[in-house]
Amino acid sequence: MGVKMVMAVTHPDWFRMLREKSRREDLDEVNFWSPNAGQSFKALQPGELFLFKLRGSDKIAGGGVFSHANSAPCSLAWSAFGEKNGAHSLVQLNQRMRSLHRDDLPPDEDFEISCRILTRPFFFADEDHLTVPSDWSHKILNYKTYSTDEDVGKKLWDDVLVRLQGMPFFEANEKVLATGAPQIIRTRLGQGGFRILVTDIYRRRCSVSGERTLPALEAAHIRASAEGGSCEAGNGLLLRSDIRKLFDEGYVTVNEDLRFEVSDKIYRRYGNGKSYYALRHRQILLPDNPDFHPKKASLRWHNEQRYKG
Repeated sequence: MGVKMVMAVTHPDWFRMLREKSRREDLDEVNFWSPNAGQSFKALQPGELFLFKLRGSDKIAGGGVFSHANSAPCSLAWSAFGEKNGAHSLVQLNQRMRSLHRDDLPPDEDFEISCRILTRPFFFADEDHLTVPSDWSHKILNYKTYSTDEDVGKKLWDDVLVRLQGMPFFEANEKVLATGAPQIIRTRLGQGGFRILVTDIYRRRCSVSGERTLPALEAAHIRASAEGGSCEAGNGLLLRSDIRKLFDEGYVTVNEDLRFEVSDKIYRRYGNGKSYYALRHRQILLPDNPDFHPKKASLRWHNEQRYKG
């Protein structure tokens, strides 16, 4: 069974900045943004390729592995990805957004943008750029989907694979790519993608308090990254910033029955904590998709290794 690829029209400034950044450091992820928030992206499933077709040319200059798509405020995209948005500052990111058909917005509005999170991005040298397939139309403004079940899609996959030979991307995924057969490429989310994903699946609500003020919410690892925890949905909780701090310090936890627990040591050490004890034993809010619910193994780790009891 074949896999799909998307070839998306890409802003040259976005591409050039990230290509230069990739020459200085290892880019684990980038945010391929669009000002068209609210338009759900369902063209790919996680692990399929997302290719960069440079605007104003007929060249494919690189790509990445699609991981997740949603809408987010511009400020959240910046705090999650920083320069991995392909901009040097939040001001520049806003300016680029507004130049793409959003000039009618008030200058101080933190408007929503569409985010396509790509892991393990790759950038071809100029001489290795691919020419777009013959069926590409210059009337396409966003993207076109290809399938390796079709001749043109299979050739596109093969041509990309040839150019990936010898690149770090190929070496990191050699077990999959060395066969030459089109297939899903599984890569891990980075910290920015983890934050966007967790914020999304918890519907922008603190899983304990229900708080909806987005700047006050943070994505917490249940099992810490430094202790082997992964950047996946089942190892994440969306928490109000003060609760997240207490969670990381072990003064609060979520047990395997998905109830919020608060250590007596908050009161013993600080003579306070009334607002947290009011939340004690509360059933936490969960993502709609059961596949994204906290994993019991991660919760068990936090209860046994971090929680002060």
